[in-house]
Amino acid sequence: MLPFIARRLALAVATVLAVVTIAFALGRATGEPGALLLPDNATQAEVDALNTALGFDRPLIVQYLDTLAGLVTGDFGSSYRLHESALGLVLERVPATLELAFWAFVIGLVLALAAALAIQLTGSRTLRAVVGWAGAVRQSVPDFFFALLLVLVFSVLLGALPSLGRNSYASLVLPVLTLATGQFVMYLRLLDSSLSEQAGQDYVRTAIAQGQRRSTVLFTRMLPNAALPVLGMAGLNLGGLLGGTVVVEVVFAWPGLGQLLTTAVSHRDFPIVQAGLVFVALAFVIVNTAVDVLVRRIDTRTAAA
Repeated sequence: MLPFIARRLALAVATVLAVVTIAFALGRATGEPGALLLPDNATQAEVDALNTALGFDRPLIVQYLDTLAGLVTGDFGSSYRLHESALGLVLERVPATLELAFWAFVIGLVLALAAALAIQLTGSRTLRAVVGWAGAVRQSVPDFFFALLLVLVFSVLLGALPSLGRNSYASLVLPVLTLATGQFVMYLRLLDSSLSEQAGQDYVRTAIAQGQRRSTVLFTRMLPNAALPVLGMAGLNLGGLLGGTVVVEVVFAWPGLGQLLTTAVSHRDFPIVQAGLVFVALAFVIVNTAVDVLVRRIDTRTAAA
């Protein structure tokens, strides 16, 4: 287990380094931020002076090394626009994004589990077809468009739910529903496929032949074995959700990390962009490492690998 964890830590360092390098390269390729930070009537001399004050007159290699030093020390500098600690601004927005990602993850997984178990318990091909069709339709609709449809129905026409901000638990419903229904499809397909594969195994046929109820076999034997591949996918998905709520946060004006990064990118506020991307990369690696360790502890077939 220790060699495995050491390999994953090395991979985590390489991943974060790659994210920082790509973010630095793409950020500098878009140009200097002086013109965006000053009023439209600012002279070129004023723009050049601000870019110099921000350090953009230095060689790129020096700027890159300063970025790496900030990564090591946790000091990403101050926001060009807000003049506050970039890392502090990111950490202020993290709870809102975590809340949204957590509930979307849990509800999407629970809905998929309930649907997959219902299909297996009833053995209904009609139910599988209906649920699969509904899932395919949802997956074909982009999140931003589905979010707008929810706003139109539940906020504009019915007036039942708020469409903007993070003011109450009711504010969670529409953004969580947007994300959870998209996750539901992926989990359902994986769970249904894995449970169907387990249903054809000898141990299931033997247990049923011995008189055990199918529901008992499903919950006590088939589901634990079928859950292993789902755990791995869930880890990837949860890590991805932490950085993948951008569109939904923008549509619903959710004050999370995605909205902060979107604004920072449009203003070339590089300290915030770099701090935010490093946080997302670290969260993704940590969550996936934890899930991989859990799967290896549960699945004895991979323990020796």
